[in-house]
Amino acid sequence: MSITIIIIAITCIVSFIGFSNQNLIDDLIFYPPAITNRKQWYRFITCGFIHADITHLAFNMYSFYMFGDAIENGFSSIYGNLGKLMYVLIYITSLFVCLLPTYLKHKDDYHYKSLGASGAVSAIVFAFIFLSPLSDISLIILPIPAPAFLFGFVYLGITYYLSKRGNSYINHSAHFWGAVYGIAFLIVTSFLLTDFNALTNFTMQVQQYLKAKF
Repeated sequence: MSITIIIIAITCIVSFIGFSNQNLIDDLIFYPPAITNRKQWYRFITCGFIHADITHLAFNMYSFYMFGDAIENGFSSIYGNLGKLMYVLIYITSLFVCLLPTYLKHKDDYHYKSLGASGAVSAIVFAFIFLSPLSDISLIILPIPAPAFLFGFVYLGITYYLSKRGNSYINHSAHFWGAVYGIAFLIVTSFLLTDFNALTNFTMQVQQYLKAKF
């Protein structure tokens, strides 16, 4: 069984229990004052295993499933025997990193709470985009086939804009920083641990695409 399926199974089980158990949600949710005052740092991670409702859970886990296996296999090719470990590491650490800006902004905000795996899923999706920038990805709102790197640029721009507006219940900041972290993790770790240069690989593929088109 793949690590992707294991993570999905654990997330679904915990989320389904949480749908009917508010105490569990309260114990696991990302609640900045609990971190600031009670040092409950685990909330950075545990909030990624609970969701607001079935739609929230289904969207995140479907997105994760669509890209997770490809990255799990890709990491095995890049990192060799460390591939599985690196895959778990990018998922878990992205849950923490994507929420750091949110924590700094709301660390004393007793009205702020956040939950869901969106930041980690964004990290996986953008690691895929960086490894396979020419893969066809259809935009969700408008089903227009587009190379993955183009979708990535558009997504980052829109998400960054929405995060600055800050008038939504969706934590767009976590989406943005999760995506950025997924790319950074791949670039840095592949450079330090392997002979694979993720940045050069991405640049060469995009350059070839642009030359062919223009």
